[in-house]
Amino acid sequence: MLPWDGDLAGRLDRHTVESALLRDNPLGDPHERPLWVYVPPGYDDGDERYPVVYVIQGYTGHLSMWANRTPFRRPFVETADAVFAGGAPGCVVVYVDAWTAYGGSQFVDSPGTGRYHSYLCDEIVPWVDAHYRTIPDRESRAIAGKSSGGFGAMITPMLRPDLFGALATHAGDSLYELCYVPDFGKAVRALRGYGQDIQAWWADFRARPAFTRPEDTTLLQLLGVSACFSARPDGTPELPFDPATGVVRPEVWQRWLDRDPVRMVPSHASAVSSWRAVWIDAGTSDEYFLDVGAEAFRAEVLKAGLPEERIHFELFDAGHAAIDYRYPLSLAWLAERLARQS
Repeated sequence: MLPWDGDLAGRLDRHTVESALLRDNPLGDPHERPLWVYVPPGYDDGDERYPVVYVIQGYTGHLSMWANRTPFRRPFVETADAVFAGGAPGCVVVYVDAWTAYGGSQFVDSPGTGRYHSYLCDEIVPWVDAHYRTIPDRESRAIAGKSSGGFGAMITPMLRPDLFGALATHAGDSLYELCYVPDFGKAVRALRGYGQDIQAWWADFRARPAFTRPEDTTLLQLLGVSACFSARPDGTPELPFDPATGVVRPEVWQRWLDRDPVRMVPSHASAVSSWRAVWIDAGTSDEYFLDVGAEAFRAEVLKAGLPEERIHFELFDAGHAAIDYRYPLSLAWLAERLARQS
């Protein structure tokens, strides 16, 4: 395995897309966004149309990180290419950017961050269909991601079943009483050094090298997700707990629970039961208990009426990090099933 870029059997196109929906967003983030589109081997040799898999990232993920090369592993752009070079049915693979100043958008519309769900569904999907030979149909369109990206992959086909009929979630955020609540106490302790004011921490964080204090990861996630799930109408993030006592604020916390994929399934049962293919996996020692969340999500999906044969469920020996080797597995599985629908 060589420690530098390898040649692709397919082609990766790098675009910049101007978004009307992200213009003048609350954080002043760029409304011109990078978009990578991969086309499989043989795409340029005919007029065939292809299914599409949209790939979204975890919290603090940004598009250039898909090209990161770690020791003894290839980046997903290359392992995805290997899936199709190895004979899997061809797909267009779209890598979507949804970065914000807080490190992520959770792929939802929010007064605290901007209209990232609408950006994905109402701008990026039509743009790709207009510029590439796709099969513009929900049964030939999937979305996949890990962690916060896995969360986005779970909720987007619920909210937009007209666009997405398949998904893959790797350790996706779910069952919030297990994956988020344990950080509330950690945050209260950390905020003692900032007058129990997360905005004071945020000002400090931006004034120094990032992630140089042990509390940074926990506080960034809680501030950023609050901006996505429980921002006030003026855009101010509101924590779901009292920052001095740790006592949960029921009305604010409920806004988070309303975004929990496990809790969303019953009210979107008609959409869920129509899905064509669902990949769910997580590591058995996931630090956020997202293996338990995966179990709970699968149970709700089955209860909603999705036939078990349309689901791939797997728990494997790993934690939350460094599970990128799972991505080409789900991509190959989705490609096979999207091909049957196309």
